[in-house]
Amino acid sequence: MKFEELNIKSKIVKRARESGLNELTSIQEKCMREILEGRDVVGQAETGSGKTLAFILPILDKIKLDSTLQTLVLTPTRELCVQVTEVFQEFGKDLGIKTVSIYGGVSIEPQIRNLHNAHVVVGTPGRMLDHIKRKTIDLSNVRFLVLDEIDKMLDMGFIEDVGKIISYIPKERQTLMFSATVSQNIQRIAGKYLKRPLFVRTKQLVDESKLKQVYYDIYKQNDKFSLLVHLLKEHTSSLSIVFCGTRKETDIVAKNLRKQGINALAIHGGMSQDKRLKSLEALRKQTIDVLVATDVAARGLDIKNVTHVYNYDVPKTSKEYIHRIGRTARAGKNGVAITLLTRRDHDNFRRVQSDDTLRIELADFPEFRKLPFFRTSDRSFNRKTNVFNRRYRV
Repeated sequence: MKFEELNIKSKIVKRARESGLNELTSIQEKCMREILEGRDVVGQAETGSGKTLAFILPILDKIKLDSTLQTLVLTPTRELCVQVTEVFQEFGKDLGIKTVSIYGGVSIEPQIRNLHNAHVVVGTPGRMLDHIKRKTIDLSNVRFLVLDEIDKMLDMGFIEDVGKIISYIPKERQTLMFSATVSQNIQRIAGKYLKRPLFVRTKQLVDESKLKQVYYDIYKQNDKFSLLVHLLKEHTSSLSIVFCGTRKETDIVAKNLRKQGINALAIHGGMSQDKRLKSLEALRKQTIDVLVATDVAARGLDIKNVTHVYNYDVPKTSKEYIHRIGRTARAGKNGVAITLLTRRDHDNFRRVQSDDTLRIELADFPEFRKLPFFRTSDRSFNRKTNVFNRRYRV
């Protein structure tokens, strides 16, 4: 189906065409007509499926140009908040619709000023509650509520906060909920906050016939980083994501990769907002080769053209593993998911392999150069690197 067939405002269609969008994706085709007709919808779709536009365009078509806040979108992370805001702004600017993002980690005062005459607010639960407590936001005229990545909000313990926020929104509203999975808990939440919702499910975007899954069984813990660098330099020609288990590890791995001449940036929840936005901008412009990320920071980001996913730290569950590898092998393209397995990762890996649908093959161990890997300051890092190079005649 084409955008022109939706019978939405011509300025929205024009903007879609200028953005290179012609055909609706599966989630868009199944959701948008129902949303335009006023139905509550629960959409199950992976990141990159086009689900953001599936709710943004119908909402933009229905917003009234007055001075009231009419739409609230709740997201689990700041990164997703910024991304959704930018899409609203791109498609709403020709309509005169003002969209504001609200998230923690930055000063609240500019947000208070920006809320004046906003039609759409995209926010994270914690900062939204801050504004409610300060009475700096009025939700009494909200007609559209979107709970985006609701499964991640559930995992992160935000559901109680979400419930508090919803209590300030009129019951006569249209509520939309999107999730990568629809568990019993998600269905319970839908039953509590949505009215006779339509459940829409789409096929998984990852084509298993085009996704190669392998793991390397690494005997020495110190060889993990050296193997990662070898694989990135010798077998990876496009954008890669390296997943780490903690914020600290993410920073350390990215820093060590840059010392090896690899154009890498980190993104995680503990970074300053300026640094996070820098990483997001580099992703959009495709000016980096490797994104080193935690699961929380990467969740919800629409990252295109990823050819390789590396599990530097093995995820704890098969569900987390599937979310990670779903970043590649999209839109008919080939992809590779590589897990670097050391002794301390075995328990997690056994849990991942307990999913019978996964086919992860043991890869032959290649020869590679031993490299330094340090968890220290820049000055000490350089000093220890020189010692390492002299010792191993690098």
